[in-house]
Amino acid sequence: MLRHRENLHAIYILLFLEAAFYLFQLQDQERYVQLFAFVPSLVLQGEVWRVLTYQFMQSGALGFFFSMLILYIMGNALEEEWGTADFFIFWMLSVVGSAAVAMILGFPLMGSFFLSYSLLFAYAATYPEMTFYIFFVLPVKVKWLAWIAIAILAFGLVRMQGASLGAAGGAAASLAWFYWRHKRGAEILFRRPVAPALRERPPIEASAERSAEKNLALFSEVERLIGSGSAEERAALRASIEREIKPGVNICPPPDYKPKGEDRYCIRCDGFAECTARFIRLSEEHSASGEGQSNR
Repeated sequence: MLRHRENLHAIYILLFLEAAFYLFQLQDQERYVQLFAFVPSLVLQGEVWRVLTYQFMQSGALGFFFSMLILYIMGNALEEEWGTADFFIFWMLSVVGSAAVAMILGFPLMGSFFLSYSLLFAYAATYPEMTFYIFFVLPVKVKWLAWIAIAILAFGLVRMQGASLGAAGGAAASLAWFYWRHKRGAEILFRRPVAPALRERPPIEASAERSAEKNLALFSEVERLIGSGSAEERAALRASIEREIKPGVNICPPPDYKPKGEDRYCIRCDGFAECTARFIRLSEEHSASGEGQSNR
């Protein structure tokens, strides 16, 4: 039996299945659709595998690429955060929820973008400040991508499009589970935005219970505030981090603090909070000394 938050990296099994099914699809597109698409009448005749296999179908090479990218980035982070058991239930509810809507309303399903909606919404609720660079240039926070996806989904629902109805059903089922298990996620995504300087930052969880991905997301926020944030924002973030410092932890000297290192040692360390607070403080001191010299 899986322990709470135990991560078995099942995401790689899903990535393998995505790739394997795509190779099958390239061999004979028509035959592949006949065998694996979700068709309500055929499911009722006993072809129950279609409830799962429909979401391994791809619209083409570009669709396959983005499906794999979203599954790897967002699915990997969520499994790391929740554990394999919770993530697997989330995945199943999304896939089966979409199929249930299609079964009730009597329309076929093909494609993996149904799951992508669920992953995007849950990821944005968990890491709302994470920034993606569109075309490696345009920075967009993932919470805004989620709102754009919600608008697109709502437009499809108004037009009663089968794909949108299916995606909404899967997202609703999986996010209901997500909200029940991780209640603060929906509150983060749907709360009214306020100025960062006025926002009360929630206390950071103890580092022993934090995932590497979440610490990395925190450090991205630290870098953003050091680069463009106000002194008040940096002070508020540092104070929040300092409340989570564990006394007695041997921390590394400043040059050895590399939270983006390939070994990820820093963001898995119990001294992460102390080192990060020190990093903010040293960055502020360096910035102040640079301004002082320029004014001479």
